[in-house]
Amino acid sequence: MRDRFTLFLRPASLALRVTTLVGIAMTVVFLVFNWISVRSLERHFAEMDQDELGVVSASVIRALGEVHSGADETALYHAVRGHHGVYYYVADAAGNTLYAAAGGPDLSRLVAHNDPVDLAGKREMTIWQEDGKFYRGTAVRVEGNAKGGGRTYVVAVAMNIGAHLAFLGSFRRMQWWAASIVMSIAILVAWLAVQWGHHPIRRTNAEIRKISSSKLDLRLNPADVPIELEELVASFNDMLARIEDGFVRLANFSADIAHELRTPVTNLTTQTEVALGQPRSAGEYREVLYSNLEELGRMSRMISDMLFLAQTENDRGNLRLTDVDLGELVKGVFEYFEAWAEDRRVSLQLLGLAGPVRADREMLLRALSNLVSNAIRHTPLDAAVTVKLVQDMSITTVTIENPGERIPAEVLPRLFNRFYRVDPSRQRKDAGAGLGLAIVKSIVEAHGGFVQVRSDDNSTIFTIVLPSPRGRDAV
Repeated sequence: MRDRFTLFLRPASLALRVTTLVGIAMTVVFLVFNWISVRSLERHFAEMDQDELGVVSASVIRALGEVHSGADETALYHAVRGHHGVYYYVADAAGNTLYAAAGGPDLSRLVAHNDPVDLAGKREMTIWQEDGKFYRGTAVRVEGNAKGGGRTYVVAVAMNIGAHLAFLGSFRRMQWWAASIVMSIAILVAWLAVQWGHHPIRRTNAEIRKISSSKLDLRLNPADVPIELEELVASFNDMLARIEDGFVRLANFSADIAHELRTPVTNLTTQTEVALGQPRSAGEYREVLYSNLEELGRMSRMISDMLFLAQTENDRGNLRLTDVDLGELVKGVFEYFEAWAEDRRVSLQLLGLAGPVRADREMLLRALSNLVSNAIRHTPLDAAVTVKLVQDMSITTVTIENPGERIPAEVLPRLFNRFYRVDPSRQRKDAGAGLGLAIVKSIVEAHGGFVQVRSDDNSTIFTIVLPSPRGRDAV
């Protein structure tokens, strides 16, 4: 029941909408055209009848002026000769019938129900039905004069308009039949046009159905669709590219996780098997446990970093933003790594000043710590790691520079990828899991900024760009 109700509430299809709209438009056009045509014909017939009745009434009046009193009916007969289906009636001022055409309607009723107008007045045509026939007629009053022998007459003339009405009825029926045929053809053509117009959509849909997780490299060709769908296809291709990139990254990430976890798990398994292979002293067992503890610590850090990345990338609205003094934050990082840097004979320098920025202190501290530790690790002996702060109205820039070997240009764009290695076959000798720079990128982007790196023969420089508080307010 719910499925039927949902189907009923679904928007109508495009084909039904267009076909219905065309049908309604054609119906309205036909009704307007039919009304105008019929009205024009009715007015045309009314004007023709009025002219003919005017001629007949004028002839009857002229005949009355010629015959004077006591004239015979022959003069009146000759006056209306040649006008078929026309009837006349003549009465005196007292209403006595003087002449009446035989076989026609009772025009005395027309005179009785309609006040005759003067000859010079506007003649109103009256339509009525009598004995199953329709007539149109009028009545006029002729005042006595020299031509009329000084007498006053009432003249009524009428004509049978059955032929006109029959033609109008036939015309209406013909119009309805023609309109029905034309509307049917128009609706059919509109439906076929919609189906033909939807053919590119169906073809595109068939191409989309071919896309699967193993064929994310397929793209739709915008040139194969109408121009109205070109932007939609381009947007779909962009979305597919992002999905492919995410799918590839996810697949690589899964492979990297398996690879990174395999090494400590293998080490733990091997060391445990060796320890259990023969009886050993308590000190030897303690040494194996310490070694296993180091591997477990590495796995714990890796899992923690992966959870942190997932939380940062999927819930960036969970930042605890406060005003953070970058200078004090960098000094704190220096103090934390001071002993390690002295052991490696590396000095730490802070240059420039910057006002507070709106950031999550703990996250930004972790990003700076990752970059500084990475710089110390790759700095030669008796060299310095330099952190420089620059701030203007719109952005705050933090650069971490360390001397060292040049990083190949083709490697730079991939440094921030998870578990990325320049040489995939090389095992890491340190305790890192290859997630430090990925975490830096995720933290910086969560704050609305970006991070980039450049390298030459003398040094490598990582640059963090964050929006300044004033620039953020301006936006």
